[in-house]
Amino acid sequence: MVINTHLVSKSFFALQFANRMLMMYFCCLKQQLCVFVDVDLRKKCHMAIMITDECINCGACEPECPNNAIYEGGMEWAISDGTNLSGSYTLETGKEVGVDDQQEPVSDEFYYIVPDKCTECVGFHEEPQCAAVCPVDCCVPDPEREESEETLLARKSALHL
Repeated sequence: MVINTHLVSKSFFALQFANRMLMMYFCCLKQQLCVFVDVDLRKKCHMAIMITDECINCGACEPECPNNAIYEGGMEWAISDGTNLSGSYTLETGKEVGVDDQQEPVSDEFYYIVPDKCTECVGFHEEPQCAAVCPVDCCVPDPEREESEETLLARKSALHL
């Protein structure tokens, strides 16, 4: 069997372009502004990563997260998991919690990402590692949660003193 590598690479780049255009569409919807330029949109329009209900619970994403923000469904989480933090921490909701306090699971059925700990791998990697390793592509941008690069870098600094 002969594989035409030109067609394979062309398809790969077409898929990347389609993904970029979809992300641009989400940005446009959220910001009500459309600017079609050939740039890496993840740097301009960050969206929190979420795990969809298509998750097969394989666990490939969990060890890849530099913030320990990914948990198995039904597992409680704490800000201190995977960090050196002590004392208290203010969640995005404004609620102040002890860093060791156990919080309710975001999902009981499949792996989930804690938004208060997710930095989309900004400051660590070029792309979210959960999305890079997911075999079923269920780690996707959440169009309901847009965050600036400054917010993500501040969260990284807060979690990794």
